[in-house]
Amino acid sequence: MTTDPSQYVRTREKGTRDVTYPAAPEPLAVPVYDNHAHLEIEDGVGLSLDEQLERAASVGVVGVVQAGGDIESSRWSAWAATAHPRVLAAVAIHPNEAPAYAAAGRLDEAIAVIDELAAQPRVRAIGETGLDFFRTEEDGLPAQFESFEAHIALAKKHGVAMQIHDRDAHDAVLETLLRVGAPERTVFHCFSGDEAMAHVAAERGYWLSFAGNVTFKNAQNLRDALAVTPRERILVETDAPFLTPTPHRGRPNAPYLIPVTLRFMAAELGVDVDELAAQVAANTLEVYGAFED
Repeated sequence: MTTDPSQYVRTREKGTRDVTYPAAPEPLAVPVYDNHAHLEIEDGVGLSLDEQLERAASVGVVGVVQAGGDIESSRWSAWAATAHPRVLAAVAIHPNEAPAYAAAGRLDEAIAVIDELAAQPRVRAIGETGLDFFRTEEDGLPAQFESFEAHIALAKKHGVAMQIHDRDAHDAVLETLLRVGAPERTVFHCFSGDEAMAHVAAERGYWLSFAGNVTFKNAQNLRDALAVTPRERILVETDAPFLTPTPHRGRPNAPYLIPVTLRFMAAELGVDVDELAAQVAANTLEVYGAFED
């Protein structure tokens, strides 16, 4: 394990996918931000962090919230935010990583590292944390709940936002937030619920962040959720390098592709792209604060 966070890079398994980046979309006239990305993961033709940010800025994506999922990626996220004025950091132990830390007797240690990182001024969120009933077996769920509640406490302690990972765990996530008390600024990263859940989340004052999968043919539930979400509660993200929007699905995703998803969302909502971009940008700054000090 490297002691220099800037040298930490993960490589996504390529398999038989097309690993070339799609052509850049038409630039947005009104700048926006990518609410959630994993730029420490190298996918496709390797681009440096500087190159990723410059490519994003060239199409009107002027900032990225870089999310962590374990100790190493959280340290990298905090480093990236310190090194680059267009990056803010979210740090956390991902729910699928929590059982492994617990099994090794290191969950408390890992959460302590997140606590330390969260004190840095450009770390503006705890994330991604939450519950995942898709990948984790039943014996790992107690560690997920323990970790989730500890992360909620950290978001409150540091007065920062929280980005939630919720996969096949909608009811349990909502119940936990209600029982423990959600942080003031709670974001459902890559929202995966339906119209009914969107109503509940909006009523409680949570933000819903939509990723490229809202464009997928089989994702009508996400489009229904988008339609009923108040405009002031909508965010947009890539979850890069994952969830590349149609028509580029399967190829590497990156912040510069945000305009593809945003234009799709505007068309679904029947609103002007510039109007939606301005609202989403304002929402992002309300949740995380200014990117440039």
